[in-house]
Amino acid sequence: MEGKQAVPGSASDEGAKDALGRPLGPTPSQSRFQVDLVAEGPRKAGGDVGAAGKGGEEAKGRFRVNFVDPSAGGESPGEPGSESGNVSGVQNGGDTVMSEGSLHSGSGGHHHYYYDTHTNTYYLRTFGHNTMDAVPRIDHYRHTAADLGEKLLRPSLAELHDELDKEPFEDGYANGEEGTPAGEAAVTYTPDSKGVVKFGWIKGVLVRCMLNIWGVMLFIRLSWIVGQAGIGLSVLVIGMATVVTTITGLSTSAIATNGFVRGGGAYYLISRSLGPEFGGAIGLIFAFANAVAVAMYVVGFAETVVELLKENGTLMIDEMNDIRIIGAITVVILLGISIAGMEWEAKAQIVLLVILILAIGDFVIGTFIPLDSKKPKGFFGYKAEIFMENFGPDFRDDETFFSVFAIFFPAATGILAGANISGDLADPQSAIPKGTLLAILITTLVYVGIAVSVGSCVVRDATGNFNDTIVTELTNCTAAACKLNYDFSSCQTKCPYGLMNNFQVMSMVSGFAPLISAGIFSATLSSALASLVSAPKIFQALCKDSIYPGFQMFAKGYGKNNEPLRGYILTFLIALGFILIAELNVIAPIISNFFLASYALINFSVFHASLAKSPGWRPAFKYYNMWISLVGAILCCIVMFVINWWAALLTYVIVLGLYIYVTYKKPDVNWGSSTQALTYLNALQHSIRLSGVEDHVKNFRPQCLIMTGAPNARPALLHLVHAFTKNVGLMICGHVHMGPRRQAMKELTTDLARYQRWLIKNKMKAFYAPVHAEDLRDGGQYLMQAAGLGRMRPNTLVVGFKKNWRQGDMREVETYINLFHDAFDVQYGVVVIRLQEGLDISHLQGQEELLSSQEKSPCTKDVIVKVDYSKKSETDTSIAFAPSSSERTPTPRKEEDEDGKTSTQPLLKKDSKISSSPLNVTDQRLLDASSQFQKKQGKSNIDVWWLFDDGGLTLLIPYLITTKKKWKDCKIRVFIGGKINRIDHDRRAMATLLSKFRIDFSDIMVLGDINTKPKKENIAAFEEMIEPFRLHEDDKEQEVADKMKEDEPWRITDNELELYKTKTYRQIRLNELLKEHSSTANIIVMSLPVARKGAVSSALYMAWLEALSKDLPPILLVRGNHQSVLTFYS
Repeated sequence: MEGKQAVPGSASDEGAKDALGRPLGPTPSQSRFQVDLVAEGPRKAGGDVGAAGKGGEEAKGRFRVNFVDPSAGGESPGEPGSESGNVSGVQNGGDTVMSEGSLHSGSGGHHHYYYDTHTNTYYLRTFGHNTMDAVPRIDHYRHTAADLGEKLLRPSLAELHDELDKEPFEDGYANGEEGTPAGEAAVTYTPDSKGVVKFGWIKGVLVRCMLNIWGVMLFIRLSWIVGQAGIGLSVLVIGMATVVTTITGLSTSAIATNGFVRGGGAYYLISRSLGPEFGGAIGLIFAFANAVAVAMYVVGFAETVVELLKENGTLMIDEMNDIRIIGAITVVILLGISIAGMEWEAKAQIVLLVILILAIGDFVIGTFIPLDSKKPKGFFGYKAEIFMENFGPDFRDDETFFSVFAIFFPAATGILAGANISGDLADPQSAIPKGTLLAILITTLVYVGIAVSVGSCVVRDATGNFNDTIVTELTNCTAAACKLNYDFSSCQTKCPYGLMNNFQVMSMVSGFAPLISAGIFSATLSSALASLVSAPKIFQALCKDSIYPGFQMFAKGYGKNNEPLRGYILTFLIALGFILIAELNVIAPIISNFFLASYALINFSVFHASLAKSPGWRPAFKYYNMWISLVGAILCCIVMFVINWWAALLTYVIVLGLYIYVTYKKPDVNWGSSTQALTYLNALQHSIRLSGVEDHVKNFRPQCLIMTGAPNARPALLHLVHAFTKNVGLMICGHVHMGPRRQAMKELTTDLARYQRWLIKNKMKAFYAPVHAEDLRDGGQYLMQAAGLGRMRPNTLVVGFKKNWRQGDMREVETYINLFHDAFDVQYGVVVIRLQEGLDISHLQGQEELLSSQEKSPCTKDVIVKVDYSKKSETDTSIAFAPSSSERTPTPRKEEDEDGKTSTQPLLKKDSKISSSPLNVTDQRLLDASSQFQKKQGKSNIDVWWLFDDGGLTLLIPYLITTKKKWKDCKIRVFIGGKINRIDHDRRAMATLLSKFRIDFSDIMVLGDINTKPKKENIAAFEEMIEPFRLHEDDKEQEVADKMKEDEPWRITDNELELYKTKTYRQIRLNELLKEHSSTANIIVMSLPVARKGAVSSALYMAWLEALSKDLPPILLVRGNHQSVLTFYS
């Protein structure tokens, strides 16, 4: 095992080869099980290897089962004995895995034995048995898009469970799939490890974080902070900053150890936790902040160089332009180091760290060597008097504790330097926590140590004048310097030296001053270099996710390490631009705030993920707490305001603006964020809470189960119901699949995702619920009994009117009418919607649209058992037969079958052509009618014929429709039945009732002539319509009539017709009145007549509905479940 990892799936010892010197590992030619029917054909002898490579013919009519394992370990099959295929620890493309050996316990448990057919195929045995079932292994859990190694797909449940038409293993082993030649396969799948640079936790994280945290502050501002705030408060300032960074470090560690981390640093961590909205907003400003930080650090470096030039009198032009020139040259050199590759950049960082540590050591040594020459400048070595004097604060020049904290805090940032190059770490999961937290600890100790030592050695004010030594004892001098025989009181306010006045105190104290200058150079350049590398890497990760489509070009990487060269150039240009401005006092607080916004969101991510209780939130790093993370997030937000209030507000505005933009754009990504998990948790908790509450009439909502079939087949039905359920009640689109069960089950899964996406894309607030059943009635019963959850269950069945009932099979009519009876049995209300043109437009949807929208199908990748159904489908295809079929035109079944299986996108786009051939007049009318409820409805009427009291549903639905924007100009007119001699009384009574219900109406009409006999021609038309469905038992023998009624229960008997004559006449008369009064209404809502179960035949009931609703505007026949849905009590 020296130098090699044990790779699962291959024998780890050298001897595990067969006689031909081939390894026992499998050929990585296919990454699937495949069970296929194979074509019949003669097998050629002799040239089998070549035939297999080119796709040779397989043995007749058998299944072939082939499992091939593309794990990139073991000997490369193409080159026996070579060790090139052995690297499993290092992978390409910026993604890294721990050695597979550490994730598996060796390779015991399942070997892949090589079975030598004449083709290049390996056959899997599990525990030595011929079984498809696979044992647990890491390759099954890989991300599809990962470059970590090839994803293997475990056999699906269908492969293991579905019946096969033939015995797959006729001769004891499975016949091989055509595979790619072994050499090629190795080339395809073996990750190329040459040139890929991966860093460990020290080089990759610890060194980077320490260099980024130790900035210029350490050398030129820390002494001043100690002067202003005193030793005690300085340590508090450092401690407060450390608290914020430590909490953020713990949060970063928690997120980084919750699954593999790819490139993108803070952006990747936040976007995968909180989703693309926050991730996209932070990613952009964090990348920009890093780019500007390059300029900030380079200008800090240039200023130090210009100071040295000024001291030596060698300025080139003037101070400002010198800073620009030196800054520009520096940033070009840094760009060169970055583009040379990560390895060079890492070497440069190590050199800079060594210089930085030497400079700190130089200072520490210097504190122990107090020279007389330095005493006039205020340096006396470690003295208790100086410590006591400097312990308390002495704020001057309007400085306060918070202003001093604001100046120091940027020195504590930089903790994400390691996480930002997460894609280049060998094992980000262990490197980020170890490196980041250790860096915070070391840097904090150094900051505190230097603050205490500089405060114990140097006084606040000194003149630098040797003549200020005290010869005689002064009685009024109490300063520490006086006790050490120096009197600096002559310049008490404006001394040139001392902690308060001289920024170069550390140089003065140090043993060798130029080393401190080198330390300053090292600190600035290393921070600049880290930021110059971080910004493009973050930006590249952001662009790869396509959150901002305009930046797509920056996603491209070059070379083995996938370096974002375009991002480097962009970062260079941004940095150069800000260097040329050279006024960074304005930009510095904004940068600090951008970093803090990132820290706040990382902390909030941990809190949010813990709050959402997602089972996927299982960080390997256990030392975090959701409430501490929340406190960390709040502290970050407070610190933003402490540092600079206007910069904090600007940051909030920018983050919010980007958040709104990304939310509006809705990028097509799904990262399983904690936002989704929390949404689910809230929905679950509220649903359960709702279940404990009894229904109340004031809170009644029509919750509709619409029998739509495929939702895009009946848009008018959907839009009309949506008009009164949107943001009010539940809407479930029921779809009953019939036909062969095996086929239907596949379609159910496909359709569920596809049609739910269609509903969302078309802004329908509805759910899609498909079921498989023997017939429509069973499917309807299943849906009515099982659809919904807790209190969110349907209470109203909505169906389209069966327009072609006279031409079709009367058994379908029987099923259709029985749906109503079943609905009333389970206390549902029923709504029947009729448009004269019809509702079903599925036969108009162009096939080319179906085929073109296939690319986003979620299931095309996952269908594994491919069985040829084409022969069967001509006779019994699974047709999505819609219950509310308003127009069953004799369309070819193939079209409907495809409609059920292929399309994943909306089939009806607003502006697209529906079909390539011009439509006939009827179809054009149908199409226009199907979109009529999507338009704004002008000033028109909604006529409500509230003839029977059903609890108020007939009145509630039109009221809800008028509350929607498209319908708000429509007025409600109410029609009621009454006696001719009491019309005024009835009108007043209804007006009182409606006003108590608080429902606005424009008019009430009392119809006194409902019971008048209808016109003779209408009665004749009705009798002609029902003639084919009558039994005429009086003209037949008793036995024949009884037998016929038993076989065809829908037939209308003479006795029944006579018994319900009055009711029949009422439907015909109502149709006459509807045509007279409501022919111009936008929509009519009318009480649905009820037929007694078992007494009224289906054909007669259907005829009543036909007679009542024919030749009218869109009509809703409504019958509530006779429980009040309106109340006038408060």
